[in-house]
Amino acid sequence: MEKVFFTLIVFISIQVSSQTITSTIAYQGYDESQAYYGEGEYQLFLDAIDGVLDKPIIMIDGFDPGDERDISMLYAKLDFNGENLADILRDEGYDFIALNAHLYTTDEKYIDGGADYIQRNAMVLVELINFINNEKVGSEELVIIGPSMGGLIARYGLSYMEQNSMDHETRLYISFDSPHLGANIPVSFQYLINYFAKDQGNAQAQVVVDNVLNSPAAKEMLIDHYLGHLLAGSDYEQDPTLLLPVGAPNFRDAFQTELDNLGFPQNVRNIAMINGSGNGTMIGVPGMSMIDTTLDLGNSLTADISLHFAPAAGETINITDFTTYFFGYPLASFEAFEESFSFTDGLDSSPGGKGDITSGLADLNDSLIDAFIEALEQENYSFIPTISSLAISNENNWYETPTIGDSPFVNTYVPSENENHVTLTQQNANFALAEIRQEPLNTIDFELVNYILMENPVFEQIRLKLNPSLSYTNISISVYNTSGQQILTKKIQNPSDIITINHYLKSGIYILNIVDDAYSYNTKMIVK
Repeated sequence: MEKVFFTLIVFISIQVSSQTITSTIAYQGYDESQAYYGEGEYQLFLDAIDGVLDKPIIMIDGFDPGDERDISMLYAKLDFNGENLADILRDEGYDFIALNAHLYTTDEKYIDGGADYIQRNAMVLVELINFINNEKVGSEELVIIGPSMGGLIARYGLSYMEQNSMDHETRLYISFDSPHLGANIPVSFQYLINYFAKDQGNAQAQVVVDNVLNSPAAKEMLIDHYLGHLLAGSDYEQDPTLLLPVGAPNFRDAFQTELDNLGFPQNVRNIAMINGSGNGTMIGVPGMSMIDTTLDLGNSLTADISLHFAPAAGETINITDFTTYFFGYPLASFEAFEESFSFTDGLDSSPGGKGDITSGLADLNDSLIDAFIEALEQENYSFIPTISSLAISNENNWYETPTIGDSPFVNTYVPSENENHVTLTQQNANFALAEIRQEPLNTIDFELVNYILMENPVFEQIRLKLNPSLSYTNISISVYNTSGQQILTKKIQNPSDIITINHYLKSGIYILNIVDDAYSYNTKMIVK
């Protein structure tokens, strides 16, 4: 009783304001001469029932250079349809902890936590996990939600703890549109903003280059990075022999190898909800124009500017072209080309959680960048490709319709349309709530109960109940074994009421995948 009272008093104060937490495990980055201890700030929002820390859920912030997104904004990212996921869970007795990577100085080194090494941020999470597990009342295991880069931090931290004999006491890990195989920002835009910074001396562009593109986290995550294409001795010119996609030297490949070697945590239920389309729907088309215009820069200066998405498979095109003129006479020019691999179209138009090219630029006070934003024809691009967010490592075509059985996640939510990155909807919120509440597989409320697996375990028949208030046209149902092999598939047109499928499956655990005209969902199914 005394511990409960003490804990309540301590955490009431924590709930009012954020607290700093410092890792006890240092990390040395790829370009650092020594290891540094990471820091973060967290805030506890106790449940609305008993106010006791006994059912903890931790959410980790994602990529956030300059700490533009504070804890209150991180909490608000869980808003959907007039509700908030954290509020719903707190009303059910769960305690919500938000972990933010802030700006700090350690051992005389200034660190922008929101764009720092993923590994160092993971060590901060390890510290918070240990702290919460020590302070909580009872034996309830943790739930950890990682949106975007936060999903990589969570995966790394949990796997690190397991491999170093540290008990994380975590039952559920939710990866939310996280770049397990890397992220994407159109390299055509990277070239341009770096040219503005380096050759044109644009101070605002230099801020974007230094704080965003060249941050440790960006260099770890971006599949294609302008630094991998530069001509020797130049800080902005392209090497004409380096046109295929490549990550930042000494960062991208090193990080992905490290992450792959760690794998996924084994003593946790790993699930994913993503924002990229699961049926191959693209964002634009390969090689399309993002901007093609003439900008009036004032004082008789103009600029012709052209940017394109990365090209179709096996093709090479001009993706960046910029020339300035004074009274019609050319002053300076820059161009860059991109080649796509023969086995896949370029990343920019692939199915995925959508990014916005103007994100991070709108607040910059610069006439050239303002004019650029105003003239953009195509703002959205594939930021987190579907194949990456599902961690399907045996597929090298970014446009391939994903085989859910190839994903390491035991359950996934995959929409049929590409959504804005880390957008919470009624449907994926229902998915997350069902998993957190540990609802039985046959009663999971997904897609507003479009389908219910009527029995689980399944015996001679797979029976799916349909929502009578909805109309269904084309439905594809597939079953995969745990090795990812498709062993049953059936297409159904205009069904009603109940779908019944006879099967000859052996006893065991399978993945049931349902795809209709608007949705894709999969869940674990047990056959007796």
